[in-house]
Amino acid sequence: MNFIKRSRLSMKAKKGRTLLLCAVFSAILIFILAGLTIQSAALSAIENAKKSVGATVTLSANRATAMETDRGDRNEGKPDPDSFSLTPVSLADAQKIAGLDNVKAYSLFSSSAAGASDGITPISNTTESETTNNDTNTEQGTSGRSAQEGESMGGAPMQSMKQSDFQVSGVMNLSMLSDFSDGVAEVVEGEAISEADEETNHVVIEQSLADANELKIGSTFKLTSPEDDTKTYELKVKGIYNTSENGDSMGMMFNLLNPANTLYTSYTFANTLKGGDTKGTIDSAFYTLEDPKQMNSFVEAAEKLINTENLSLQTNDKAYQQMLQPLTNVSSFARNIVILVAIAGIIILTLIVMMTIRERRYEIGVLLSLGESRFKVILQFFSEIMLCMFVALMIATFSGNIIGNIVGEQLIGQQTEVAQQAENNQDKIGARGNQGQEGPSRGGINGMGTSSKEAAETIKELNIAVQPKEVATLGGLGLLISFCSIVLSSIGILRLQPKKILTT
Repeated sequence: MNFIKRSRLSMKAKKGRTLLLCAVFSAILIFILAGLTIQSAALSAIENAKKSVGATVTLSANRATAMETDRGDRNEGKPDPDSFSLTPVSLADAQKIAGLDNVKAYSLFSSSAAGASDGITPISNTTESETTNNDTNTEQGTSGRSAQEGESMGGAPMQSMKQSDFQVSGVMNLSMLSDFSDGVAEVVEGEAISEADEETNHVVIEQSLADANELKIGSTFKLTSPEDDTKTYELKVKGIYNTSENGDSMGMMFNLLNPANTLYTSYTFANTLKGGDTKGTIDSAFYTLEDPKQMNSFVEAAEKLINTENLSLQTNDKAYQQMLQPLTNVSSFARNIVILVAIAGIIILTLIVMMTIRERRYEIGVLLSLGESRFKVILQFFSEIMLCMFVALMIATFSGNIIGNIVGEQLIGQQTEVAQQAENNQDKIGARGNQGQEGPSRGGINGMGTSSKEAAETIKELNIAVQPKEVATLGGLGLLISFCSIVLSSIGILRLQPKKILTT
């Protein structure tokens, strides 16, 4: 009799054993398929998200080189604060780098200060005016000392800071500022600054500043130059933004550092406010890369286009790494699930088949005595396992997607929470370490590129679905498990002698 026909008759006669094998095999294949789909979804999410998250490279002045250049002999090799200066970034160099491969987007930044003139009054603290008056009376009696002790931030006297009412942050694309991409600030009326605003006097102002001065979209006001308060510039309100930034103690002392007094313009206007030979220069440039893995090669190519003694490139793939860590952990965990379940499946099925062989010793003895080869007897058992596997494969295909989504979402949620907690802890430590040192940079050069918020949203988009590739892989693993379990179980069959079986 054909061994395949015998396997079908045997499975029909022993329905309980057949159902047990199908149930066990189904459970094994379901968890294997869940692991395969989770791993595939995690790898796919990494490939898709890295292009949307990217990494950021910043081009700015080489501060370390400037410090070395400005060391004076009179200070015994220490930096001379009176001669320290940074080389501005050439706009031509920044645009050359923007033309390199792997650049997804870029933005330019330039900052300045300005004083209030016609049509606008800065948001100030009630205690500031009192403090200023007291300081003015005191300074009149100590004019020589105030000029020396009041120096701060690039050698400018603190008195000059008091005269500047606004911080002007010149950008090429306002939406690339991390405050706006993170949701700390949001344009609530009008439009944001874009490339179309180059060589214009368009400005985006804070809502409380607009309300206090009764300014709206299309309104105009004047600012004074930080170098010459008799020189004024007229600006036109293009947009109004709202910010949840509260500032710090320094912002309470000086109008310039109050977040509400930050004005966003085009970088070309910020250069105009600076005056001097600033045309065709910027403070820094920010490049968002499509593929963070190619960040090092991008930096190498960019360094060939600039003078690295005066300029430097800083890399930041923090958002990409934040996104990558939980997905990598989930992918690794899913791979371990597949391996462990496959091994456990081989062991369980081997034990079940060995138990059935012990129960079928008489059947095996009769077949061997009738001249059936041991190889065909083993093939009969293999055929039975294979039929059970095909039934289990169909069950797993329809139910594995459900299990994969449940397990996958729990894993990605847990890993994302762990990653965000670690990130928050690092931010708190960094905030304590830099407390009081943010100054004007908080309202202006507050970082560009993809934010950690976007990375967190990307992490949650784990699309788990059973694909033909996973089903084919599952079928291959099912065959491997069946083969291994039969091979291990058939060791006992090869040692059986029909005469000894039938006489015992």
